[in-house]
Amino acid sequence: MIGSPSRNDAPSLALDDPHFQDRHLDLTVDRADPPRLDRWLTAQVKELSRNRVQKLIDWEYVTLNGRLCTNKKEAVQVGDQIRLTIPAVKPLELTPEDIPLDLLYEDDHLIIINKPAGLVVHPAPGNMSGTLVNAVLAHCGEQLLGIGGVQRPGIVHRLDKDTTGAIVIAKTDLAHSHLQAQMKAKTARREYLGVVYGAPKTNSGTIDAPLGRHPQDRKRNAIVPIEKGGRHAVTHWQVEERLGNLTLMRFRLETGRTHQIRVHSTSIGHPLVGDPTYGSGRDLGVNLPGQALHAERLELVHPATGEIIVAHAPLPPHFETLLTVLRRRG
Repeated sequence: MIGSPSRNDAPSLALDDPHFQDRHLDLTVDRADPPRLDRWLTAQVKELSRNRVQKLIDWEYVTLNGRLCTNKKEAVQVGDQIRLTIPAVKPLELTPEDIPLDLLYEDDHLIIINKPAGLVVHPAPGNMSGTLVNAVLAHCGEQLLGIGGVQRPGIVHRLDKDTTGAIVIAKTDLAHSHLQAQMKAKTARREYLGVVYGAPKTNSGTIDAPLGRHPQDRKRNAIVPIEKGGRHAVTHWQVEERLGNLTLMRFRLETGRTHQIRVHSTSIGHPLVGDPTYGSGRDLGVNLPGQALHAERLELVHPATGEIIVAHAPLPPHFETLLTVLRRRG
């Protein structure tokens, strides 16, 4: 290792485990393009995001012509000798669990899963097992190359526990950074199907209303003005099928706030069927695990190839049953 990490949050090294070892890359600048150290290294080491490279420079894992270099803006010149140490990946302190996964797409960079109802995406205090992350750890194993220095799945976006459908998870630091940027830039498209109460007067519309924590109930979200801490949130919707006094709707997210579709649809008078938090709880004679909301389509740019990836998640059986019952009632 070159020096010692200068931050308390630098990754610790599992040097006693032969599987987790530092890697040293000795590089010679044969073309100073781009001319800045962090950008040049990012261009050379495709597996690392620029953010990760900058952290390694900060943590004293880079030498330039034999001297320690912690300046990410340092200029590089033809003939410079650079050594980059990629520290050992720290295993995540979670237990991999053999939980069946419905795979929609997978390669060395990412995995897209059709998440079932009842499966929590990420571990949290009091709920450290039985999650999607535990399942992906078991499924991917050593394919996970480390996100921010930790061998873990890269969670890019989330689905509520009882919301089903397509969710993408990064396997590498570069894929994680790239996919996060797509979500932020709104170039990744996420579309959901949901059954709501009521019959909208128009066939399409947009809900542009900021969301934040409910002022009285911290477990819920609500429409909260920006000046009071709300965050910008936009949901586009259109009617897919009218089912008497209920409606099958397609929602397209422009932003990705917690409970966004659930709160937004309730705010316009059309709460989701089966939603225990924001809905009416009316019994329709169908045993639903929670809100009738399904992430049906996910479109993104592949972080390595630039190819457009489109994943369609089939509706779960309980959702299909609900539609069948409602269509019969006419």
